[in-house]
Amino acid sequence: MLLPIRRREFLKASAALAAAGLVGALAKADDKKPLFEISLAEWSLHRTIKEGKLDNLDFAKAAKHDYGIHAIEFVNQFFKDKAKNTEYLTELKKRADGEGVKMLLIMCDGEGALGDADEKKRQTAVENHFKWVEAAKFLGCHSIRVNAQSSGSYDEQVERAADGLRKLSEFGDQHGLNVIVENHGGLSSNGEWLAKVMKKVDHKRCGTLPDFGNFRVSKDEMYDRYKGVTELMPFAKAVSAKSHDFNEAGDETQTDYLKMMKIVLAAGYHGYLGIEYEGGKLSEPEGIKATKKLLERVRTELSKA
Repeated sequence: MLLPIRRREFLKASAALAAAGLVGALAKADDKKPLFEISLAEWSLHRTIKEGKLDNLDFAKAAKHDYGIHAIEFVNQFFKDKAKNTEYLTELKKRADGEGVKMLLIMCDGEGALGDADEKKRQTAVENHFKWVEAAKFLGCHSIRVNAQSSGSYDEQVERAADGLRKLSEFGDQHGLNVIVENHGGLSSNGEWLAKVMKKVDHKRCGTLPDFGNFRVSKDEMYDRYKGVTELMPFAKAVSAKSHDFNEAGDETQTDYLKMMKIVLAAGYHGYLGIEYEGGKLSEPEGIKATKKLLERVRTELSKA
């Protein structure tokens, strides 16, 4: 049992701490925390993996040793048949843990449309994602990233996507996992629409993963990326730093990273920014390094503001 501390003794102890300079040190401890962290999305290396030059099991090692990044985001298609393979998942976790690399999430594609117009197909899509929720939980991730694919009118797609996402989020909640949606084509690349879906779902486990570059709604329509990210950030549980090409100054040619990061930080987000390089002019390793360098430069600049 702790004994009560008298006011005089408390003041005396505080004075001693101040004299030792410890109070100031403790007060500044939080100041050393970076404005945001940097992670690596596995899709940045999709060509390297498909060419057989990197195995999914070694992704964590590559992130740490090749790029100095200590947090990763998996893509399910690189171990599509291993979601229920405990032996494989154990080895994946063992290698990542051995490198001291955090596994943040699994990006899930090819499991059906969560907003399918056919209710039975929609339910099947929801259930197809269950194994990835369980795999992500096993690995220690905080989320799975899904798509809000649907069809029908604007409002019909809001209802259908929200229904599928709500059901999957309820399952995720049973496992302490988030279900987060990326702007990934179709109406999901319309920030206003996806924000409406989030409000309709209204579940603590359902959120967004704003991607800086995925704002093509159709071949004839591009949504404003800055407006879109602004609309999606209130629901964000992760953020994707999409990059394609860079100019001589090291800036991304399609996205003003300084402007974009001000939007991200203004929403109170200080989590991980996942590097997702998709360019063709630089090699995948060069693109990853260029994106990381840009993020670090922007972070330094904003830290001084």
